[in-house]
Amino acid sequence: MRIPILPEFPRPLVFAHRGLSSIRPENTMASFTAAREAGIPGIELDVHLTADGKLAVFHDDTTGRIAGGGPGCGLKLETSDFAALAALDIGSWKGPEFSGERIPLLEEVFEEFGGNFYIDIEIKSRTTADMGLEALVLRAIEYSRMERRCLISSFNPFSLRRFKGLCPFIPTAIIWNRSEELYWFLRKGEGRWIGKVDILKPENVLVKDSRLKGAWRRPILPWTVDSDEEAERVFAAGALGIISNRAQDLSAWRKPAPKA
Repeated sequence: MRIPILPEFPRPLVFAHRGLSSIRPENTMASFTAAREAGIPGIELDVHLTADGKLAVFHDDTTGRIAGGGPGCGLKLETSDFAALAALDIGSWKGPEFSGERIPLLEEVFEEFGGNFYIDIEIKSRTTADMGLEALVLRAIEYSRMERRCLISSFNPFSLRRFKGLCPFIPTAIIWNRSEELYWFLRKGEGRWIGKVDILKPENVLVKDSRLKGAWRRPILPWTVDSDEEAERVFAAGALGIISNRAQDLSAWRKPAPKA
């Protein structure tokens, strides 16, 4: 069954990747505020499940790249309580003016920005096991009445399949690229069948030409598109929208996408 993808919002869909991450610290209230001020209609963010069952908005598995110590260092999101994570400064790496930024909860983002954006929630999970993350994300969406403003995405097709089983009517999207960090059997978007997804989210370089829309048979939402030339190229290939680090600098999305 095909379900509508954020049908109440104009095309193309445009998501600020982790907020306006080119100018503000990623996945922070400051980055989402900047996206709102710039008039970007959507944001993309990442969600981890903490050890005490909270939904922390943060990209990496560990805090070292953002909070000091380097990639792979610091606290691990899944084995830390949220209080310990929330005590970290996640803004200073971007500039001293952001030193007060902390890791937000998904519910806090909904409360502050739910009426301003449609939101792509990327579930961060490396396991096939059900840890309760998907159910908690759905509960937060329903509590904030964000069902018509959200889509759920992940590199993990098993996570997407669980979410789809809980709620068939919120769109889901499989993410992939050719990175060796991704299992070999998922590097061409094969997770679409495992996850029973509604949207395809390939890395932008994998969107080649206009034939893809028909060949892939699902809407395409590429990442990350940071120039007008690239935006126009993927729109011409039939992309539903884009995810961008520099959405504020692009003009291509401010005019209607060409009809496929």
